[in-house]
Amino acid sequence: MQEGSLSLMQMDKISSALYNHQINQKLLYVAILISPTTGGVTTSFGMLGDIIIVEPKSYLAFAGLLDSIVSRDSLKHFLSELFKFHGCFPWIENEN
Repeated sequence: MQEGSLSLMQMDKISSALYNHQINQKLLYVAILISPTTGGVTTSFGMLGDIIIVEPKSYLAFAGLLDSIVSRDSLKHFLSELFKFHGCFPWIENEN
């Protein structure tokens, strides 16, 4: 992503949509940052997440607080447990 005026204008629109997603619709936003994540705008989107996950030894620019460091081979299981914890799979209970 180019760090120009166009990407900065898009950041405002996407940040507004994320606010609606998180606050008004009460939906979970999980950001998964992989190495490298160096673009200012790209990293800013990642830092807006309710939960921020990074892979080990990632190179991140403008990084804020991270919630968890998870390797790629463990990511599927980690996300599954995370979503179950937050109640994001209500249909699973009905299938059994």
